[in-house]
Amino acid sequence: MQKTLADKNHWGGASRPLVASYGKLMMWFFLMTDALTFSAFLGAYGFQRFVHSESWPIADEVFNHFPFIHGEYPMFFVALMTFILIMSSVTMVLAVHYGHKMDKKKVVFWLGLTIIGGLIFLGSQAWEWYHFIHGTYKGALMGADGSIAHYVAGSTQEIIRHGKVLSGDVAASFIASANEIYGANLIFNEYGHPLFANFFFFITGFHGFHVFSGVVILVVIFINVIRGTYEKRGHYEMVEKVGLYWHFVDLVWVFVFTFFYLV
Repeated sequence: MQKTLADKNHWGGASRPLVASYGKLMMWFFLMTDALTFSAFLGAYGFQRFVHSESWPIADEVFNHFPFIHGEYPMFFVALMTFILIMSSVTMVLAVHYGHKMDKKKVVFWLGLTIIGGLIFLGSQAWEWYHFIHGTYKGALMGADGSIAHYVAGSTQEIIRHGKVLSGDVAASFIASANEIYGANLIFNEYGHPLFANFFFFITGFHGFHVFSGVVILVVIFINVIRGTYEKRGHYEMVEKVGLYWHFVDLVWVFVFTFFYLV
């Protein structure tokens, strides 16, 4: 009886209640450090948005670049991007599932769909960046003090500056001394405060680099699956490890989507 209790005592050493390979353990360590990095970036973004809340752009007015119906359905394109990335996470789960069952054909199928989803997301992000950089057909006005103003819809005599509508001589004076700007770069920003563009390029670009890296790794794994590399090893653990990375990338995008587009 005492020997049986001793065998079940996991606190006594020489026991592995949570079995994890070295590779998966290192992947978890990497994801933890990467999560802290993204947390720092998003925290800095949130702080600057709070400090410059009066001149911070409104997401619905910026992200409305749905193909062929520009400006009609704000946020729809970003929502579609998010849906595609989440669905790629589902296909990744199925690839890992059939890897555990040593079903090579289904691993190839679902892994291939995951790669396609990642490529579509990257293409969509490139489309969004292109329109964000080139701006809208209306543009904006940058005053001598660096402040940004926008024309009131349907008017060339009234402007909105710091959330207030200006008209008459005040608006005319500002328009006369202002320069028209279109789109956004690291110096000027049609949509509002320049820091918004800086954070947008840096954080979404950093996340996009993660997605691109994930797609490259998935392609390598995909080729190895086709060649039967993992069947020879007797397990598909490599698919599971890259799956952890892909799920992390999807989860991070949920936070980026919330911070930039929803809040």
